[in-house]
Amino acid sequence: MINGLNDTVKLNNGITMPGIGFGVWKLKDGDEVINSVLSALKAGYKMIDTAARYRNEAGVGEALRQSGVKRDDVFVTTKVWNADQGYDATLAAFDTSMKKLGIEYVDLYLIHWPTAGKYKETWRAMERLYKEGRARAIGVCNFHEHHLEDLLQDAEVVPAVNQVELHPLLSQVPLRNYCYKKGIAVEAYSPLGSGGLVNHPVLKAIGEKYGKSAAQVMLRWDVQNDIITIPRSTSEAHIISNADIFDFELSPEDIDHIDELNEDKRFNADPDNFNF
Repeated sequence: MINGLNDTVKLNNGITMPGIGFGVWKLKDGDEVINSVLSALKAGYKMIDTAARYRNEAGVGEALRQSGVKRDDVFVTTKVWNADQGYDATLAAFDTSMKKLGIEYVDLYLIHWPTAGKYKETWRAMERLYKEGRARAIGVCNFHEHHLEDLLQDAEVVPAVNQVELHPLLSQVPLRNYCYKKGIAVEAYSPLGSGGLVNHPVLKAIGEKYGKSAAQVMLRWDVQNDIITIPRSTSEAHIISNADIFDFELSPEDIDHIDELNEDKRFNADPDNFNF
């Protein structure tokens, strides 16, 4: 179990990845993302998760430079967008991301969505980037079990991570179990239900028992379930409080109560039915 911001998860290729990081989805490039990433690094976060689609890689890179934190001390994730999938296009997209970020390698490179007819060729390009050492680990986002089964038929490298929408209303237990059997780490995006669960009465009531917010309860639920998690915020206070989850432990009964909230409810697109 993750017990602090410095704690890591060992991936299937032997490298370690922080168990909690900072996501920058929907943060505007420029001052908003720069200041947010600087706040996160100042608060002790060791992982920043961005994507080409977020259009803020340049700002993330600028924040990394301004922070003064050594490159090797920050785990950087980015992703290839759907329109850039395919073998040659993925290699070109990776180069573009590296230029925007201003770095020589990425710690984790992910396929953003399982674009039909393309993700296998995309994966072949990512395997090349991995073998060349330009990506220390490679993985996927939004892959259901059947997408992973299809990918693994031809893959030489098993994905290190599957980043999926995951929160108490979408607990993804069958997918989590499948991934763990395959040695694939599970990472939660939208861990607070895109902000939609921060006032959930059950989660707030549980939080009151520990002197914590509903958001902190959800993130604690993640780490106690060995789920890597990447909350985001533009508020320095929330960035700090999202990391303040290591001084309490949810009881087994409270874990059960949270598990019972599952409705298979998505706040984002279904990987079997997306059109972007």
